[in-house]
Amino acid sequence: MKRKISTSTKPTIKRQLHVHNKSDKPDHIVFREQSMIQRSLETEQKLPTFMQDFFLYLRNAVAPSTRLAYLEDIVFFCQYLVDETTLTQAASVQDILLDEFRSITARDINYFIGQYCQRYTIQETHQIRVMENHQRALARKKSSLSVLFKNLYRDGWLQVNITDGFNPIQLPKPQPDAIKRLDIDEVVHLLDLVETGVQLSAKEKKYWERTRFRDRAILVLFLTYGLRVTELHQLNISSFNFSRGEFKIYRKRGKESLMPINQSCERVIRDYLNKERPSDEIVDEEHRDALFLSLQKKRMTIRTIQNLVKKYTALVLGTTAKNGYSPHKLRATAATSLIQQGFSIFDVQNLLDHDNVTTTQLYAAHKKDVKREIVKNFEWLDDESNDIDQS
Repeated sequence: MKRKISTSTKPTIKRQLHVHNKSDKPDHIVFREQSMIQRSLETEQKLPTFMQDFFLYLRNAVAPSTRLAYLEDIVFFCQYLVDETTLTQAASVQDILLDEFRSITARDINYFIGQYCQRYTIQETHQIRVMENHQRALARKKSSLSVLFKNLYRDGWLQVNITDGFNPIQLPKPQPDAIKRLDIDEVVHLLDLVETGVQLSAKEKKYWERTRFRDRAILVLFLTYGLRVTELHQLNISSFNFSRGEFKIYRKRGKESLMPINQSCERVIRDYLNKERPSDEIVDEEHRDALFLSLQKKRMTIRTIQNLVKKYTALVLGTTAKNGYSPHKLRATAATSLIQQGFSIFDVQNLLDHDNVTTTQLYAAHKKDVKREIVKNFEWLDDESNDIDQS
């Protein structure tokens, strides 16, 4: 089985996007969201016109990133219909007819997800690429199609709601013991490493000497607040109000949140700003407000931040940079550390912005060993008392 790759050579004109922002949301966040919206609009143009009502639903119902993901999944499914099945006679995705879509059954969807999507190939000019999806990826494709078919049924385009016949997808339940995070002594080692540069190679030390305050600030923020990598990436200098002791972050789905800043975080941020960050005069206006800059004096990319965390954690764990921990593992480290310090799971849930407290409870499971140690070292009766009772 293969997917056909379009070879159209029709030139496209790309116009540069400029942001005229009158909200208090930073320009780069508005730009990122608008870029996803623009990509969504371009993706919609590839799909049949009878899905117009569905497009309108997505614009108002989900976040821009989710909207784009759903649309890309649906294009992939429609391309599968064209290339791999007899369910349509269309030569392109856009030409698929409504009557052909009405003939699709739950069995067809189950075959697409359970058989085709698990592993397929893409023929390219010089190679054949094998694509394999895990259960979570399959579940997302099922979710995208479920939303589409339910919406088409609700709006009267389809006479039957076939989604009830979609096969369930069993997802592995997260196990507390499988959560990867740093232990307290490893955190101490990590902070000492970024402070002193020990264990770094001679080449790495040359970069570390120019970024040590930046790197330390990034790691301390991750470990203190359990920030998502996108939340840290979006931080600006103007996000911080030191006189009020707080800074603003932008959560998933566009939520804003004010975070209190403690002395440690204020110190590492001020050290970076005063001792290392380039002055505004030599930074392009586009990146002037960005908190964390690369050596090229541009806002650090998410990939660069991820590689930075992997590099330092790999040294702590004694492994290769490829096997170092991601920023999400530092988020897990922050969660378990807070719970071990005695904070309630509801407090930690609020700090980390978990939608469901059951997610936070996974980190609370690590506290079982602490409970065991407390009880073990809190005996009311000594050995002599036990001997008396036995006599």
